[in-house]
Amino acid sequence: MGEKIKVLIVDDAAFMRKAIADVLSHDPELEVVGTASNGLEGLSAIKALRPDVITLDIDMPVMDGLTGIRHIMIESPVPIVVLSSLFTDGAITFDALRLGVVDFIPKPSGAVSTDIEKSQRQLIDRIKIASSVNLDNIRRVRLLNFDINERLSARYGYQQLDYLLTLGTTLSGPNTVIRLLSNLPPRLPAAVVVVQEISPKIITTFAEQFDASVPWRVRVAEDDMPIEQGTCYLSSYENAFRIQATADGAACLKRAGDVATPLDLLFSSAADVFHRNTIGVLLTGIGEDGARGFAHIREAEGVTLAQDTQCCVYPNLTHNAIQQGTVDIVLDELKLPQAIASIMT
Repeated sequence: MGEKIKVLIVDDAAFMRKAIADVLSHDPELEVVGTASNGLEGLSAIKALRPDVITLDIDMPVMDGLTGIRHIMIESPVPIVVLSSLFTDGAITFDALRLGVVDFIPKPSGAVSTDIEKSQRQLIDRIKIASSVNLDNIRRVRLLNFDINERLSARYGYQQLDYLLTLGTTLSGPNTVIRLLSNLPPRLPAAVVVVQEISPKIITTFAEQFDASVPWRVRVAEDDMPIEQGTCYLSSYENAFRIQATADGAACLKRAGDVATPLDLLFSSAADVFHRNTIGVLLTGIGEDGARGFAHIREAEGVTLAQDTQCCVYPNLTHNAIQQGTVDIVLDELKLPQAIASIMT
């Protein structure tokens, strides 16, 4: 048996520190090496204890979680799993994911252990996955400034919808999606549909903050929603969508529910409607989803791109598609926006 994964718990509530430690003690692969009651104490503990992963609350005195994340990722980078009751606050979740946390999951509502035990498996799994991240590839997204009062015609151009850009990612993907959309010009004859691993409970408020932070219109995907140029539609990995043509030939989103491989579904259905004007992009993530959908895009003479595994937080998703030979272009994520725009222009 290998070395245990060392975990530091940072939370201002003593009962919650104990409850989380009790949960983690049930797994023989995890070891709680210390606790801290705020971000400042957590920063000192990280330097002293060198944990493999930390769980971090957001609402704390002295130094709150978001401030703590900024300091940690600069001074003592370590994979962070946020465990917070502020789960539904769009601004906070967006900022935490933008700053590079591995995941943001809800703190059990209440002080009793039964509620904590319901999320025990999720918390343990997330910590184990977080311990395997490529830490060198975790970077905060620096958002570009844009004028929210700018005339919409100037920002989007109201161009015809010719292309569909489909983005697929799983764990730790929202950070990369934010970076890509913040650098992709909205004056393209395209719309964007994103499937990412994010809880349906958080996606609405997350999208609202996302919309206020990038020049694209950002909306949560809904059943029968028409697809419009200049708009990015977000959906959760837990709530799959397909692309469908209406009776008059327009494109719309269609809810597909619980699907085993939602990325394959997104890519394949997009190719069925947009044919050679389909662009598929696979980003960082865990799993093997997406490669078969990419093959369908290529059969329709569309274009497939993948984030270089060397710059992925988790390389599994893109590595699988590259190994199966379904990727046309492999690029560093910083070069993806320019490459996507050049395909459409």
